Amino acid sequence: MANRQVPELSLQSYIHGDEKEKQRFSEDLFLGLKEYGFIILKDHLVSTDLLDEAYLKLEQFFSLNEEQKRAYISEAGSGQRGYTPFGEEHAKDAEVHDLKEFWHVGREISQDHPFKKYYPDNIWPSEDLVPKFKSIFHRLYTELDQAGQYLLEALTTPLEVEKDYFAKMTKDGNSILRLLHYPPIPEDADPRCVRAAAHEDINLITILVAASQSGLQLKDRDGSWLDVETAKNNLIVDAGDMLSRICNDVIPSTTHRVINPGEGANVSRYSMPYFMHPHPEAVLECIPSCRGAGEKYVPISSHDFLMQRLREIGLTK
Repeated sequence: MANRQVPELSLQSYIHGDEKEKQRFSEDLFLGLKEYGFIILKDHLVSTDLLDEAYLKLEQFFSLNEEQKRAYISEAGSGQRGYTPFGEEHAKDAEVHDLKEFWHVGREISQDHPFKKYYPDNIWPSEDLVPKFKSIFHRLYTELDQAGQYLLEALTTPLEVEKDYFAKMTKDGNSILRLLHYPPIPEDADPRCVRAAAHEDINLITILVAASQSGLQLKDRDGSWLDVETAKNNLIVDAGDMLSRICNDVIPSTTHRVINPGEGANVSRYSMPYFMHPHPEAVLECIPSCRGAGEKYVPISSHDFLMQRLREIGLTK
């Protein structure tokens, strides 16, 4: 599998293209996720000025001292909103923690919304400490969500489901924008620790703004590790466990990791993945066109599946 490279697609060709271009995008997206688990998305409509501002706000927040940051740990303790300190999360079945800290932004819904019982309130840093943090990341959440809706809609054709199949599943969905900081590797770090150990994402799809430093790798189908790199402000998209589950593994959830920097490059790395989830009461069940010889997984609500996986990675009990 020498010289394999993650496919690059233009979202504009789906949004504004003719029927032939839309069909080609849908097929290329499906094939890219099926063969690699990842695609790179250019021409995606998310404002590059917004992405630049967001990275500045990330650096501003994570440069605060430990006491200031810890003031924004969620009282719920589930890691679903606000700040999660360095060393809290680990990959499923891993013996050591990842070398990262992060902030979670969730969906804003009204207090009387039927899903409010599932969604904690968002936590925001003081405007005095990090001005415009809320407005910038609220907007980024919205724009990445819109890009995700187009991608999921494009998958409905090759999966042979109704055009609004994913739109109904993700309406007011439990999607999370994660604002990640991988600090320079501490000298006393356990040698087994890496920035993000090999893992699969929990959700339907992840939309990742190209990070400030390299390090992302996917596990290719032959078991080798393939670097995932692209130009600044492109988006990287991968398939998660929930999509894999409803597709009966026709689209696999691809293992990936963030490796530690090489000698002379031990600097902070910032990253902004958007984890696109169904709403909590959506049922994850096999899509008929993917049944093949039979369904591999029993139906489960997306909330129950999420809680099961969060326990496995140490973010809830």
